[in-house]
Formats: sequence, structure tokens, C-alpha cells
Amino acid sequence: MADVVLVTGANGFVGSALCRRLRDAGTRVRGGVRDRSNIPMGGSSEGEGFDWVVLHDQSSEEEVGQALHGVQAVIHLAARVHIMEDRAADPLGEFRRVNRDWTERLAQAAARQGVRRFVYLSSIKVNGEESTVPFTEQDAPNPQDPYGISKWEAEQALAAVSSETGLEIVVVRSPLVYGPGVGGNFLQLLNVLRRGIPLPLALVENRRSLIFLGNLVDALMHCAQDTRLAGRTYLVSDGEDLSTPELIRRIAKALGVNARLWNFPLPLLRLIGQVLGKSMVTDRLLGSMQIDSSRIRRELDWHPPYPVDDGLAETAAWFSGTGVRLPRAA
Repeated sequence: MADVVLVTGANGFVGSALCRRLRDAGTRVRGGVRDRSNIPMGGSSEGEGFDWVVLHDQSSEEEVGQALHGVQAVIHLAARVHIMEDRAADPLGEFRRVNRDWTERLAQAAARQGVRRFVYLSSIKVNGEESTVPFTEQDAPNPQDPYGISKWEAEQALAAVSSETGLEIVVVRSPLVYGPGVGGNFLQLLNVLRRGIPLPLALVENRRSLIFLGNLVDALMHCAQDTRLAGRTYLVSDGEDLSTPELIRRIAKALGVNARLWNFPLPLLRLIGQVLGKSMVTDRLLGSMQIDSSRIRRELDWHPPYPVDDGLAETAAWFSGTGVRLPRAA
């Protein structure tokens, strides 16, 4: 592993877990956050070998240079995230400003500072929203919304920086990530199941790829440390695709509750989603989106250290407030 790794978005869902794993592996970590208020009380609570820096798209060239000083690898997680109901006047412009332009600027600065490798967390939304066959790295990009478009444009910008400077770029496209600290629709599903609310999803026969937080963190670390290949894009997942009903049953089992699923006509369910303005939610519940992650397994000998049920168990333990954590992967 590189001597010093800069992680942007270090206080986020993925960033927090990644920084802990890097530090536990003996790596010196520099955690980039958008605002000083995001730094935990005391600022040094992460312990020896960890320091915080304020770093964002409005940082000066001097500030960016200082944050990158002495860094051998950057893992760039910070982004304007996908928003189900974006109310920005120009959503695409806002996504481009943060996800494309800031990523390109950071990579250029990294190259000037002599950083060796730049790992970029992108999104499977670059490939598209649904798939009848599993997505692969060879598929033509087909982003459907401002978030996906900005992520694809960021990937293109990074390729150009690499061509011009020799900076080693590795792109990781991830599907939905779950684990302790998860938010969004996955957290809502946990709440629904705990409350015993019946769900009209028993007839759904889709397949969707997900990735547990611990597996994503492990993949990112592999991409930062493996010296064999650069200039690659990798799709990552848990390697076990589940239908929506099966996912619900397995989450419920992890929570120790019953999954209350009942039959309901799927066309009518889609119509209700349209009427309520929730088409994107129903599309995700009913549609398929699978990933072929064989390339990273083959080229980097990477295999998800946590099975799906273990990941769901750790997520359920966090949600239930037990504080139980699974043993760290070797």
C-alpha cells in the first residue's frame, strides 16, 4: 500500500469505513472533508497516522497542493450524489461542476504533485439503469440522468489527464452500497420491515446486483495498491444477485422479523408509482440491474471477502443498535 493515501469524502458512508481499513492496514491516511465542521471533535480522534484536511471544489490551488503533498495515491469518493427528486435549477450543471470539473482539477493537481495512482469511485449508472443481461466494462456507456452523465464525463476527463501526464487511473463502478450507516431507500426498507408493514412485491422476478460496504472498501484498497494494472475500469458487486422479494426475505431474517410479502399485479404497481410521481422507485424495485464483476476478479485476483448474508447481518446489527461487527476480512 502507498505510504500516504488521500481519501476525499473521508467522513462519508464509504469514506469513513475506507479510512478505518486503510489505517488498520498500516497506511498513513489523509482524510479530505468539505468543511471543517465535518471534522470530528478534537480532530485527532482517528489516532496516529491519520490527519484531516479541508478539500473541495472551491479550494485554492495552494490548498489543493498542500493536501496532496507527499501523497502517493488518491482515492476520490467525494461527489454530488444522486438525488431522487433534484430541485436544483440546473441539475446537470451542478453535477458537472462537482463530479466532472472538480475531479479533473484534482487529478491534474495530483499529477503535478507526483501522485502515482488515482482511484475514482464512479457508478454503475454510467452503464445504464436496467439490464436484461449483466453489464460489463465493454458495454457502451448509457447514462440516463444528470448524475450518471456527470460520472461518465468525469471518467473521460480522467482518461485525458492520464494520457497527458502518465497519472495511473483506476475507475471503480459500483451499484447500490449497503452496510452500517446506510441511508436512502435501503434505510427506508429496513424501517418498513422492522415495523412489519406488508409489501406488495411477492410477484417480482427481477435480479439486482448490490455491494456490501466492506466488499467495496476491500476492492478500492486493491485498486490503490495493486501495481500490475492501471488505466482500467472495474465493475464490482457482491457476486450474488437477488430478486427484490429474496432481498427482502434475507434482510428480514437478519433483522429477526417476518417478511410480509403479498401478491399484487405488477402493471398496476407501476401505474400507482407513476401517479404518485415515484416511477424511479418502482423501477428499481421491479426492474433488473445485474453486473458482471469477473474482470476485477480475474485481473486483480479480487474476491468479495463478505458473503451477502454476512453483509446483511452486519447492516441489521447496526440498524438494531447492537453495535455488533463481523470480524475483519483477512
